[in-house]
Amino acid sequence: MQGVYFLTFREAREILRARKIAKINPNLNKTAELIEVEVIDNYAVFPDGSRIKLELIRKIAEDEGTVYFFKDGELYKAAIAGEHFYKLVPTIPPTIEIDGIRMHRTKDTDPLRDTLAKVETVKPRRGENVLDTCMGLGYTAIESARRGAFVLTIEKDKNVIELAKINPWSRELFEWPNIKVIHGDSYELVKNFDNESFDVIIHDPPRFSLAGELYSREFYEELYRILKPGGRLFHYVGNPGKKYRRKDMQRGVMERLRSVGFIKVKKVEEALGVFALKPNHVNRA
Repeated sequence: MQGVYFLTFREAREILRARKIAKINPNLNKTAELIEVEVIDNYAVFPDGSRIKLELIRKIAEDEGTVYFFKDGELYKAAIAGEHFYKLVPTIPPTIEIDGIRMHRTKDTDPLRDTLAKVETVKPRRGENVLDTCMGLGYTAIESARRGAFVLTIEKDKNVIELAKINPWSRELFEWPNIKVIHGDSYELVKNFDNESFDVIIHDPPRFSLAGELYSREFYEELYRILKPGGRLFHYVGNPGKKYRRKDMQRGVMERLRSVGFIKVKKVEEALGVFALKPNHVNRA
């Protein structure tokens, strides 16, 4: 039976350096597993007997921006072309790039440390219910579930879900019983959730120019409604600086969160976002 092997410029260069046998990681460094790839004539031969021409390995070695995978004897790019162009980028762990824009911070950090900084602001606990509004590759959902929480994660873009299904680092999304993935629009779906359904909300939306409704007072009112008293919210904002007509995005987010009832609203510099708390005692009409 033929396997699935992920290849980036790193593995390709290792194969090209080898005279006879290269030891490479076949799953984007998700585990410490190594396999042996034999270099025979003009081919790289994998443990299941499948082979790739070295000329293709050389092309992969030159491409530092794309993840490839080898399955059933065929080589594919981990990319989807449509109205937009989506691809997995070979950071460790991978991030998604959409039309050249990366979905995780990678400058002076990596997607895993970026994820841990976000999740640590709200510290999901065992048995708690977590809403992850914008799944992406699901790293925040997986980290929350790893801590014992029950996670409902929403992704609007079906192409992002397809890349998550390809990505070894996202596998738990579709295997762990305490994670539920929903394809849909968070702005609309939150209206269907019962009052006080979640202990924690992790809100990591696309940039304001792409999804302004996810920064609106109306959306924040829904997040407040579905949080339990004492519930915690982390809202990733980024650091857009003066890009948006000199408007301080974080300040605007914080003001709107306070206006719908959140307290202890504060910036979290290490996660480039905002923390907020729903009061324990909420006045009801």
